[in-house]
Amino acid sequence: MRRNICIFLLILLMTIPMKNHLFFIALFFTACLCAQDTYLQCGKIVDTQSGKMLSEKTIVVSANKIKSIQDGYVNGTQEDTVIDLKNKVVLPGFIDLHVHIEGESSPTRYIERFTKNEADVAFQSTVYAERTLMAGFTTVRDLGGSGVNIALRKAIEKGIVKGPRIFTAGKAIGTTGGHADPTNGMRNELMGDPGPKEGVVNSPEDAKKAVRQRYKDGADVIKITATGGVMSVAKNGQNPQFTVEEIKAIVETAKDYGMLTAAHAHGDEGMQRAVVGGIKTIEHGTLMSEETMDLMVKHNTFLVPTISAGKAAAKMADIPGFLPPVVAKKAREIGPVSQATFGKAYKKGVPIAFGTDAGVSPHGENGKEFGFMNEVGMPVMEAIQSATVTNASLLGMSNELGQLKEGFFADIVAVNEDPVKNVSTLENVIFVMKNGIVYKQ
Repeated sequence: MRRNICIFLLILLMTIPMKNHLFFIALFFTACLCAQDTYLQCGKIVDTQSGKMLSEKTIVVSANKIKSIQDGYVNGTQEDTVIDLKNKVVLPGFIDLHVHIEGESSPTRYIERFTKNEADVAFQSTVYAERTLMAGFTTVRDLGGSGVNIALRKAIEKGIVKGPRIFTAGKAIGTTGGHADPTNGMRNELMGDPGPKEGVVNSPEDAKKAVRQRYKDGADVIKITATGGVMSVAKNGQNPQFTVEEIKAIVETAKDYGMLTAAHAHGDEGMQRAVVGGIKTIEHGTLMSEETMDLMVKHNTFLVPTISAGKAAAKMADIPGFLPPVVAKKAREIGPVSQATFGKAYKKGVPIAFGTDAGVSPHGENGKEFGFMNEVGMPVMEAIQSATVTNASLLGMSNELGQLKEGFFADIVAVNEDPVKNVSTLENVIFVMKNGIVYKQ
């Protein structure tokens, strides 16, 4: 019946002049009546809000939203699409709060700064974006690249490229010689003197300008490098690299522009400055002291542990020639510590958000982080909640992402087994829907 009505309206449209307002009325009803719903018949679904598993439910998806969740297995009409997930466990799409989607670790990565054009990076990023989506991560926060990540976000939004919903920092902000200085390791005549536009600051005024430039460029969030880092061509991987005054200037300006703040930090002093300065998420937190853990609890500052990256960096350091010597030394010192630090922070009550630092670790293997978190004491369901409701809240999307709930975006994934009983099943997502579109089945 609905199909016959649609055909009639389409014929009607062809007979009505464009200028006639009835054209738009007919167009509206055609779109509404011709729309098909999708019925996902789910053996089990994970209620991420309560942490409970619900059995035999049907999720009804209309356009890009969840229309309803019904008891039992419902079929809809003959025009609707039915997807059988009766033997699967269904969850909301995962959110990774720390990725670098433009690139991935390789022995040639450092020389590629001089051999790849922006277009090369852009094409490469589309491959990593699709891998991420197919792994069940329907939303990510990209914490720093060349700026291609902003263009990639737009391309995904327009449906030109397959990939996750992206919240991006654009180019991360560092200090001269610091972890995010893009000229580290270059010969003298190439170093120049990058400033706030390039993401390098040396005063509170510089810091404000850099945040405003990121906003102008189209970034969604602000990421700073509060300490030295592992993968940059610089000697120290843990020294503090911002003053508290600079951090406060960044946080206050970001707040004015409605932007969340994140700080890369391995060393303890730089972490404490970031927390006191008002940064919301600490990335890595590798050498965190108990004093800093207590400070994070007090300020409700979240740790994004990125255990995957620590393990990946340690492995790369053991492969001759994979990393420059100055980087390999830091990777051996810092990489193996991340998982143990996370375990201590979790037991201390530090708020935890899910993030992998994919790009250091391989894109598409983001799901391994769940197991790494579980190995040192975090229950699987809590790890899942960190990658759904917690991260949705941090992104300001708690009413649209992170849950299977009426009115939320239809970001839905499925796995073969109960993840609480076998966490490794989260590494093998077999169904992916994002924004109501099925990408993997």
